[in-house]
Amino acid sequence: MVKRIFNFFDKLEDHVRIKLSHTPILYALIGAVGIILLWKGVWDLADLVPALQGWGSIIVGTTILLMSGLLVSFFIGDSIIISGFKREKKLTEKTEAEVKAERAVVEQVISKLDHLEQDLHELKAEKRS
Repeated sequence: MVKRIFNFFDKLEDHVRIKLSHTPILYALIGAVGIILLWKGVWDLADLVPALQGWGSIIVGTTILLMSGLLVSFFIGDSIIISGFKREKKLTEKTEAEVKAERAVVEQVISKLDHLEQDLHELKAEKRS
């Protein structure tokens, strides 16, 4: 039952993401509403726990973000840092053809890595024999 629900929402998410990716401003607004409502719910729940007031909230939140590795990536974003180093265009400034070309390169690199991994496993198997 849980697996069916998960699969339903996974497919729904793929469909919605594909549709919304063609209208980035609408996508951003819908995302903003979702994030704000999530934060509102978390905030309301945190108000019910006295230890999560003031400094306690800052300490717990910072600890969670540092332990999960999300502090920098959430507030700045890995892709923003990397694109700054490479002096790349923002994603919204790229054409669809440029994005597709980048995706093809990434898929090609992944394919080569998979092939290298398979070769490595074969070499390890030969070494054991």
